[in-house]
Amino acid sequence: MYRHATLRRVRTPLTLLVTAVAGTAAIATSVAPASATTGRPASDPKPTVVLVHGAFADSSSWNGVVKQLKKDGYPVVAAANELRSVSGDAASVRNLLHSIDGPVVLVGHSYGGAVISNAARGADNVKALVYADAFLPAKGESANELVSKFQGSVIGKVLRPVPITKQDGSKDFDFYIDQSKFHQAFGADVPKQTADLMAATQRPGTGTALNEPSGEPAWKTIPSWALVGSNDRIIPRELQLFMAERAHAHIEEIRSSHAVSVSHPAAVSRIIDKAAQTVD
Repeated sequence: MYRHATLRRVRTPLTLLVTAVAGTAAIATSVAPASATTGRPASDPKPTVVLVHGAFADSSSWNGVVKQLKKDGYPVVAAANELRSVSGDAASVRNLLHSIDGPVVLVGHSYGGAVISNAARGADNVKALVYADAFLPAKGESANELVSKFQGSVIGKVLRPVPITKQDGSKDFDFYIDQSKFHQAFGADVPKQTADLMAATQRPGTGTALNEPSGEPAWKTIPSWALVGSNDRIIPRELQLFMAERAHAHIEEIRSSHAVSVSHPAAVSRIIDKAAQTVD
């Protein structure tokens, strides 16, 4: 049985936060026999895993995770997150979810957590949510507001705003992480050469995206898992735990920087696999 996943298609806060990895929309679909670690019979198709990056990087940050998931027989789609607004980004991801046959495990990193929390509403095929060093906002909360709840984030010290004019003529800002500060702020446990490439290819998030309040979050009705990076300098551990506990997520901790999908792809893949095991 083959299941095919297709892709259709202010203010300048200095305490902003959103990150993740995104860029090249990696679309991969395959269903292989179950691996020895999954416990599923080969005849039982696995759910499609949809990965959503956040700001300050691109989809290639999921490459190690995609490689492991495909090895284990999962169909995988790494969505290109536009990073323009929570509602608009969620709508784009929701369109992708509607194009996929069968159950989905939806995964978000950093700001991508806010996106999946909204995108999964109205997408009945999403059976599990996985947050990797990510935001789990409640209704009315923004990334910028959340990152201000606890001490420890360096985001306000490393952002570089670039003024932009949107298509409707309104003004906004694109926020980048200063390339000279990217390694220590975003991925201290990533080799410097890799971090330098990530810094050069990062995609910015707008002030609108970082300040837009979330709608009613899907984690209230969909089982959730959270991988918490204890050395995260973007979304501090205490904030991640606060959000994950509030969402009654299954929590695992790892000694990782914010760039957990790059530095620890095996750990990210394992928690995704655990979530997938619960999908009927």
